[in-house]
Amino acid sequence: MNICLILGLLCLVYGLIVAIAGSGGTKFFIVWIGIAVILFVLAGLLHMGMWDRIPQIVRWIFGILCGIFFLSFLVIEGMVIHQMHAQGEKNLDYVIVLGAQVHADKPSVVLKYRLDEAILYLNENPETVCIVAGGQGKNEPYSEAYGMAQYLMQNGIDKDRILLEDQSKTTEENLRYSRKFLPEGAKVGIITNDFHMFRALQIAKKQGLSDVCGIAADSTKFYLPNNMLREYFAEIKFLIRSVK
Repeated sequence: MNICLILGLLCLVYGLIVAIAGSGGTKFFIVWIGIAVILFVLAGLLHMGMWDRIPQIVRWIFGILCGIFFLSFLVIEGMVIHQMHAQGEKNLDYVIVLGAQVHADKPSVVLKYRLDEAILYLNENPETVCIVAGGQGKNEPYSEAYGMAQYLMQNGIDKDRILLEDQSKTTEENLRYSRKFLPEGAKVGIITNDFHMFRALQIAKKQGLSDVCGIAADSTKFYLPNNMLREYFAEIKFLIRSVK
């Protein structure tokens, strides 16, 4: 009971901090609060001795569902972690920087990590062309691609090395629409944050980018639990859509 209560409090506090910080423009903090509520309810049932009064079949089903969740979570997160330090290859023909939120005067923290990694790679590989991918969201002053291109040029990347894909709204569209810039047989690198790399490569390969590798950018460590949990559910969604 005490473990459930402590874990519930930790999830609640973390979820509220993520909510106050903005949660990267998403409402995913609600999931942390939902987990906290479930843990509080479970702690209450155990404390009042009501857990043993629940029919055994219900307890078995609950236990099986929890087991499936934890097993699938460990497997998926293991694969996510495996790709978190992807370094790509030298002298790629193109790199695609996946979009994220932009502000009026600067990229978001998540996007800045991606762009800084792109600058590092482009400076070390002067023949590589960069595709910046991302359209304009409702809460953005201009397209993500435009904001990304401006940041790259402000940091010394020649505009002739930058191609803008400014229509996409999702990771899938980032990669699908960026393909129009890619000649047959091009060697391509995907630049995104470490927690996002595994799924981004899956999407790229599903869309026919066979000669592709990942170049992982860093991310804010405090929000890594939130991003990792969100990636778990995003991966489940991707797998379900893939079998339809």
